[in-house]
Amino acid sequence: MGVDYYRILNVDKNAKDEDLKKAYRKLAMKWHPDKNPNNKKEAEAKFKQISEAYEVLSDPQKRAVYDQYGEEGLKGQVPPPDAAGGPGGATFFPTTGDGPTMFRFNPRNANDIFAEFFGYPSPFGGMGGMGGTGGGSMRGSRFPGGMFGDEIFTSFGDGRPMSQGPRKASPIENTLPCSLEDLYKGTTKKMKISREIMDASGKTIPVEEILTIEIKPGWKKGTKITFPEKGNEQPNVIPADLVFIIDEKPHSKFTREGNDLVVTQKITLAEALTGYTVHLTTLDGRNLSIPINNVIHPTYEEVVPKEGMPIPKEPSKRGNLRIKFNIKFPTRLTAEQKSGIKKLLGS
Repeated sequence: MGVDYYRILNVDKNAKDEDLKKAYRKLAMKWHPDKNPNNKKEAEAKFKQISEAYEVLSDPQKRAVYDQYGEEGLKGQVPPPDAAGGPGGATFFPTTGDGPTMFRFNPRNANDIFAEFFGYPSPFGGMGGMGGTGGGSMRGSRFPGGMFGDEIFTSFGDGRPMSQGPRKASPIENTLPCSLEDLYKGTTKKMKISREIMDASGKTIPVEEILTIEIKPGWKKGTKITFPEKGNEQPNVIPADLVFIIDEKPHSKFTREGNDLVVTQKITLAEALTGYTVHLTTLDGRNLSIPINNVIHPTYEEVVPKEGMPIPKEPSKRGNLRIKFNIKFPTRLTAEQKSGIKKLLGS
């Protein structure tokens, strides 16, 4: 019977199409010459055998001839079960003399079978010059040479050819400036966008949409809000995601450090030494009075708990309000003033 194609693919004679695909997928991956650089000659021969076995057993007509007459029948040594022509490498032709019409199977290029199965000429690259497999150069592969790992097949599915689906357009990013008050209290912003969509006939038409963005209390600069696939629609392209990135506008009074709010008060030296009451209007409009009876030195900082920014993941909690001081020192003192200060503070 010559070559045992069932044995080459490790399947039984009742194997169905799905079984053949699974077997070919596994063995083509194992014996591809690029995966066997140290044993390339044997791998080329095995790869060619595997491809030929899959071609025969996955084609009902070739398989019928093979099952009845073996490899010899396929390659023109006996008549076929019927004399009808067939596609895909099978040819019927009259012999010379009075002999019957014969069936002749010409194995296809192993690389072509591989390309049809996986949807690419080569998912590995570096397949130029396949020697015994009869392959030509595989330029243009999207994988660099040598990037050959078993995991590359996991996305193909069991026996299903890999298809090249539509690509996803790169995200479109826009800055969304927000005041510190917006980020403290939360707010809603409405953004008008213009984009192109495709109608049923595939023609692009311009449209305008209003996007609603809910700014949550405590959000920070750099927070991203994504509207999936709100970019322009194009053939064979998944529309881009539209991404808004929070930016924080400078505030006239407060600065933000993490979840804390920081404010700096200008005071005189006399106020620093004798006591000072801080009067502040908060970001949500409340008035605070914070008396300070300590001596205020240049690095002094008054901390007011829970008067900072809301914490997004813990809405009931807030950061702190930190009050720093810029003490204004006198530029000159008279002799009398100096003497008086010495008396008050001691030498």
